[in-house]
Amino acid sequence: MTAEHGVVTDVEPTTEPTTEPVAPDQAETDPETTDLGATLRALRRAADLSQRELAARSGVPQTTLARIECGRSVGPSFRTVERLVAAAGGRVTIRSLPAGRQEQPLVGRAGPSAVSQERLRDAAGRHCPAHLDAREVREPKDWPGAWWAQWPGLSAGYWSVLPAVTYRLDRERRDRDRIRERVRRGFRVRRDLDPEVPTTSWRFVAELPDGELVGELRAHERSIELLLGFPLPGWDEIVLDGVLFTPACRRLGIGRRLVAALAAEMARCGVRSALGVAEGEGACFLGSCGFGVEPMKAAVMRFDPPVSGAPQRRW
Repeated sequence: MTAEHGVVTDVEPTTEPTTEPVAPDQAETDPETTDLGATLRALRRAADLSQRELAARSGVPQTTLARIECGRSVGPSFRTVERLVAAAGGRVTIRSLPAGRQEQPLVGRAGPSAVSQERLRDAAGRHCPAHLDAREVREPKDWPGAWWAQWPGLSAGYWSVLPAVTYRLDRERRDRDRIRERVRRGFRVRRDLDPEVPTTSWRFVAELPDGELVGELRAHERSIELLLGFPLPGWDEIVLDGVLFTPACRRLGIGRRLVAALAAEMARCGVRSALGVAEGEGACFLGSCGFGVEPMKAAVMRFDPPVSGAPQRRW
């Protein structure tokens, strides 16, 4: 049996059966054999189902499911596997190969994440539930228990032993994390060329393969000729109008990718610099993308009228 992208396939043999004896552990060491237990665990994680929930949906006893996932069940029936896979949102198909053609091994038959998940669980002593996504803890920020790691000013005074892996018990948080991971892996950045928009207006979009928009960057060209009254070749500038992205997709690198696409287009068009006005987190974001504060330019100033009786400021 093989699995790819949540699909489990039972392939009929295409060669004559051999009469040579087969070692008892040959199926376990054969690289062409799929680990059914790991495949079911991967499907359960994708569906966010515990063993008890999957057993209730499929009608298969939980003890049977546990034996299959642990590798203690010898030859479960096809109907049992079909019910389990269907309850987890998968699909079982049977196909035969032409005579003389052997099946090519699939990359990550139980899913690339399934292998890494199993290794993480082994490293953590199997303390993480099998239906939850295990996340490796490399620094305090990776562990929800290290609440102080989000504030650099406090992190110096706190420390604790970090676990090897962590996981989320809140299903809503798990769903949000999976959506964010899907966005992080799937979004693409391109320049949107709308024939109804002037060519001096630049727009870059970050979207998913299905066309869902998750971020955009807008800018426009500014010619120095309009300011000086005479042409000055090579001194065109770009004014950044804004960088927007979905609030649920913050800290996924979407903004940086948009700014990188802007920089690449500037290099292609021969535009020398880009200007932007920002404050607060926007200023920190542009600073992390390579923008710097330009001296001798417009500054934001504030004046508060003095309160009666209050001492006057002296500069």
